Amino acid sequence: MSEISAHERDAADAIATRLPAWFAQVTRPLPWRTPDCSAWGVLVSEVMSQQTPVTRVAPQWVAWMERWPTPADLAAASPAEVLRAWDRLGYPRRALRLQEAAAVIAAQHDNVVPTDVDALLALPGIGDYTARAVACFAYGQRVPVVDTNVRRVRTRLIAGEFLQPAAKKRDLADVERLLPADPALAATVSIALMELGSLVCTARAPRCDDCPLQDVCAWQLAGCPQPSEAELASAKRRVQKFAGTDRQVRGLLMAVLREADSPVEQQVLDAVWEDAPQRSRALHSLLIDGLAEQDSEGRFHLPQ
Repeated sequence: MSEISAHERDAADAIATRLPAWFAQVTRPLPWRTPDCSAWGVLVSEVMSQQTPVTRVAPQWVAWMERWPTPADLAAASPAEVLRAWDRLGYPRRALRLQEAAAVIAAQHDNVVPTDVDALLALPGIGDYTARAVACFAYGQRVPVVDTNVRRVRTRLIAGEFLQPAAKKRDLADVERLLPADPALAATVSIALMELGSLVCTARAPRCDDCPLQDVCAWQLAGCPQPSEAELASAKRRVQKFAGTDRQVRGLLMAVLREADSPVEQQVLDAVWEDAPQRSRALHSLLIDGLAEQDSEGRFHLPQ
């Protein structure tokens, strides 16, 4: 690990002393933040929240946990049930991967979500961010958890730049240097950094006057330099669009399959999108991903 700079040290001290109190005042009452939430509940919330606003996730999470309160409960469900319960959260492949992870947890970990990052990474569909988030938020471990919000806060606070660069491997070490040594305090700081980026240090219009770290922010100290046109254009290209994409078409096709009580004919799916080649490509990808199946009569349905 590289030596911490004087500015990073000041920022880390400010983070440790100010952010927990700030977080206690502004924290959103999300259902998976209650003291009695299980590690399974935290895992479900993290998978659901990937590229999906928490306001959409919260009611789905509550219904999901009432229906499948343990990994074994989800593992025993049919894929069709799981996909219908996932509803319109987006990226429905996540739901089936979560079910696969639940089956492994039930069979190999006595129905308890593992505490170790490496064991979490070994679960189907669980990536580096999710594994670290569960270890940190569910088990209070001192591990850096880096998402877009945290990366943006760190970029402005330490690098003094408005736009964060693309994710890179060193992000984990960069964020870890800002965490206090105490694991419990570090876990609180980790979620507070995420909340700071979500509520205050936002992508387009940061509310700097509400930031508890304003006086140690390198971007503020530099006079709030604005990004160049080239930097803005590069950042804009990294933003994923939705309208008119195959992902939108996949969502429309999945909606038909979720709402159907029986297999549907090809013409029913044809009605959801005019562009036949794109529609065919989207439907084929659903079949390849195991999100849809075709019966012997050529009709389509959710996987059984």
